[in-house]
Amino acid sequence: MYSIGELSQATGVKVPTIRYYEGIGLLEAEGRTGGNQRRYGRAGLDRLTFIRHGRDLGLSLDAIRALLDLDPADHGKSHAIAEAHLADVRARVARLRRLEAELVRIVAACDGAEAHTCNILEAFGDHDACETEHG
Repeated sequence: MYSIGELSQATGVKVPTIRYYEGIGLLEAEGRTGGNQRRYGRAGLDRLTFIRHGRDLGLSLDAIRALLDLDPADHGKSHAIAEAHLADVRARVARLRRLEAELVRIVAACDGAEAHTCNILEAFGDHDACETEHG
């Protein structure tokens, strides 16, 4: 059995976060000591490791809860959750690429040299150029 501190060390999840996961029903202590300290077994460690990995992948707590609640044989639902998350990640990547292109345009407005006029402030304010170039 693991104490909450040992579980935290083993998974890299902070103690307050473990308590939060307990509070929202994602994790449950498997027992308590006579002093009322939480104790977790291997199942708790595995579950918290799963939650941590899901969070590292950017899954919402609702998606993680849905995955934890699934019957392991229900491949269709788990696939749908993963597919929806992949679509969300791809949309975020596309937004970041548009942001990158816009920042390249802005940075190109000035080379940082003192010898000429810098147009960075004008470039930041020129939303029409962003729309024209990056739609």
